[in-house]
Amino acid sequence: MAAVISEERAVESARPAAGVNLPRVGVLLVNLGTPDIADAEGVRVYLKEFLSDRRVIENQGLLWKIILNGIILRRRPKIKARDYQKIWNNDKDESPLKTITRSQAEKLAAGIAQQHVAVDWAMRYGNPSIGAGIAALTAQGCERLLVVPLYPQYSAATSATVCDEVFRVLMRLRAQPTLRVSPPYYDDPDYIEALAVSINAHLATLPFKPELILASYHGMPKSYVDAGDPYPLQCAATTGGLRKRLGLDDSKLLMTFQSRFGNEEWLQPYTDKTVERLAKQGIKRLAVVMPGFAADCLETLEEIAGENAEIFRHNGGEQFSAIPCLNDSEGGMNAIRQLVLRELKGWI
Repeated sequence: MAAVISEERAVESARPAAGVNLPRVGVLLVNLGTPDIADAEGVRVYLKEFLSDRRVIENQGLLWKIILNGIILRRRPKIKARDYQKIWNNDKDESPLKTITRSQAEKLAAGIAQQHVAVDWAMRYGNPSIGAGIAALTAQGCERLLVVPLYPQYSAATSATVCDEVFRVLMRLRAQPTLRVSPPYYDDPDYIEALAVSINAHLATLPFKPELILASYHGMPKSYVDAGDPYPLQCAATTGGLRKRLGLDDSKLLMTFQSRFGNEEWLQPYTDKTVERLAKQGIKRLAVVMPGFAADCLETLEEIAGENAEIFRHNGGEQFSAIPCLNDSEGGMNAIRQLVLRELKGWI
């Protein structure tokens, strides 16, 4: 009986004091993740969590565990740490993905401040964790929670694994907040418009006119698509919307897939092979946009702006530009804000 009374008192003490006006609705922005430190050990910790997710690597059998622990986690962290160091935000000692996602959350909070909504942010892998984000919002009195996976196109390896982790966190809570999860926004008019405006604005700053543009999306094993993942169809819808808005046909705005990993066949055409082929065919001026990334990160700043630019020039290309992601730009924030306000209807 004493234990029951003690628990009741603890609950009462955690409740907001009378007259305190605390937000009742929380919004949690979630992006993929990043190492906490740009060294081999930091990358190793991050990769272990990321590559141990059954949504990311579906076959987590004995062979994969041997490969992961015996090869990948011994060799890859040193290589990827050097890549992270190239793009690291040294002023804040963090990756650009953290810097940008924090700013997105702060700007969203300012943009909907009159709605009495609390906003926080988290990473699916690494820190700040989804559990920490949910705890921060519930501590502010939020009894309703909107989770916003910052992936325009849905895939089981991105959006779904965010939900997996949210549900795991909620399983440990006695007093769960009521939950909503925002849908993918791959064909949202505000998103397409923001992309188009961003592309045109960036092209206007270049000393050259690209002969064509690549729309490069993060890749995925073909077997995942064969199993029913809708991701490539949503990438195609985004690309189609951009072509229509920019007035370009499929010969001037090409869709490709980057970041393949391992020996399995992934979605094609591959970005790096396409960049190489175009250069060898005589294309001298090329721009690349990454419409599947809500914020610049290793895959955009190092892989595209670095590695693929080098591939292009090595094979005869001359002028290459990686178009920045929407990040916390006015257009990008408008797309996120409109998505959030739409999904909060009935709550605010």
